[in-house]
Amino acid sequence: MIQLKNSRSIQSIFSDLKRLSKNEDAKRKLSFKFKSEFLNYQPYLKDFSAQHYRTFDELALKLDLKGSLEDLFRGKVVNKTENRPALHHQYRINRKLSEFNLIKNTEPFIQRIKKEGFKNIITFGIGGSYEGPKLLQEFTNHKASKFNYYFISGPDRDEFNSILKPLSGQKNLYIFSSKSLSTDETLSCLKWLGKERNSTNSLVITANLKKAKTLGFPEDCIVPFPDTVGGRYSIWSPISLSAALENNLSLFLKGGFSADKMMIGNAKEDRQYQKFIKTLVFSDLWFSNFRNKKNRVVLSYNWKLRSLANYIQQLEMESLGKQPHPRSIFKQTGQSVFGGFGSTAQHSYFQLLHQGTAEFCTDIIYSDSSNSPLSSAQAKGQASLLSSNFKVSSNSLEQTNSNSPVNLFQLNKFSLEGLGFLLATWEHRVFVTACMLQINPFDQYGVAAGKLIAKKFLS
Repeated sequence: MIQLKNSRSIQSIFSDLKRLSKNEDAKRKLSFKFKSEFLNYQPYLKDFSAQHYRTFDELALKLDLKGSLEDLFRGKVVNKTENRPALHHQYRINRKLSEFNLIKNTEPFIQRIKKEGFKNIITFGIGGSYEGPKLLQEFTNHKASKFNYYFISGPDRDEFNSILKPLSGQKNLYIFSSKSLSTDETLSCLKWLGKERNSTNSLVITANLKKAKTLGFPEDCIVPFPDTVGGRYSIWSPISLSAALENNLSLFLKGGFSADKMMIGNAKEDRQYQKFIKTLVFSDLWFSNFRNKKNRVVLSYNWKLRSLANYIQQLEMESLGKQPHPRSIFKQTGQSVFGGFGSTAQHSYFQLLHQGTAEFCTDIIYSDSSNSPLSSAQAKGQASLLSSNFKVSSNSLEQTNSNSPVNLFQLNKFSLEGLGFLLATWEHRVFVTACMLQINPFDQYGVAAGKLIAKKFLS
């Protein structure tokens, strides 16, 4: 156990948290709000107060949270089980690193794709190689696009045929995205494509250059990225090549870098940002470990962010879905995350959220926009209804639970820069949570176990 300056033991801090959990004062409320150029945050966290925050913050000091953040951003080994650093954030740094310069590394391929006059861009990938590029493409999609974009995850041939058969005979570019090039789903697509694939219409984005060559990709068709970038963090890397064809992804990287600077800065606004991240983390830990709220629903109220919940689901559940550290005071690690496009969700599973018996937390993301005034009103209305004693009727059958803690995020800049800031912020939330739990957010042995057992059943 890490020993630091403050004299109080971790067990003593835990005793304080347990005492707070027995205090049923429903009036306790955190008054903190966060406002920035890109994002405003409004917490509706009944039963989480400034006293809760201070107690968790004392634990963060004891666990040397600041030192862990410095290790991450200085490129030290933070993925201890795989003995490597986690360098996805290097893509966001505004300097000309040859290995981590997304724009420089993808520009020759982008120019070649445009010159060849392809009509359809088809990306094969799963996990981070699917969720990240798909989210970016949906966010940036516009009417004047020169290309049609398709994403194929690969486990089912019906998916493959339903997308590719209508495109037969057209000028297609096939992009295979896989960090390891050992992913069965992506390799299946490679096999099914057969002779349709050649050196003029195919690219592979991977960290395994040797395997790419053995699969028949010439060197000028291989887009490399380093193995220090995890799949669920690879949206900042060449994995997002398809989104870079018609968009300035330097703005996306710039937004992420703005969040990074605030995470490790010392200015007043930086400290406010850090308090914002810790408020998210501490309240997550409080509600999951002391209030039995082991689930969190993530709702986006903008159509262009309809896949955000899927992206966040992988980021959090793959990073935080680990066994508790033997010496940690927390026995619940990551929450189960589900969600989707808020307006659609309201007409499906919201009945359970408002009147069911499940215990859950809520994250709501929206942006005020002239295109979606109804969606913005729904986002703010649901935040109020889910979190407070808002009586819609005196009829007991119509009354709602109003017992969910809610984090309300408003995107001030509905732009690539704003999206970059939001996603980097969510990564900071995940990393700080992992530090508090004393677990490694960068390995994924549970995913590997599922792959291995599938191979046994295949044989």
